[in-house]
Amino acid sequence: MIRHPPPLRPLALVLVLLPLLTACEIPGVWPNPRTVEKEAEAKAIGGACRHALRGLEDCYTLNPQAAKAAVFAGWKDMDSYMRENKIEGTPSVITKSEPPPPPEKPKRKRSAASEDS
Repeated sequence: MIRHPPPLRPLALVLVLLPLLTACEIPGVWPNPRTVEKEAEAKAIGGACRHALRGLEDCYTLNPQAAKAAVFAGWKDMDSYMRENKIEGTPSVITKSEPPPPPEKPKRKRSAASEDS
């Protein structure tokens, strides 16, 4: 009995499509670099707050744009690191300044023409 070789069409199709699939980026597979950067920054903020002897609530208040979960993770990591290495924190001297009050609108003076009518 003569053995026939397997059909080459599926093998050729796989060989043609394989390079195309390996070179493409599939959206949603890898995390967005901006998101990763923001999370790392929020963790750094949390660590800095812990080193500056600030509480979590103060840290959240001073950094409203940072993700709270990442700030907490950074704070907690820095806390455990400082406890393990017996590092004392450094009190912060800079605080968040209050926004200036809105400027008052000048009062309009009544003109003589409007008082006569």
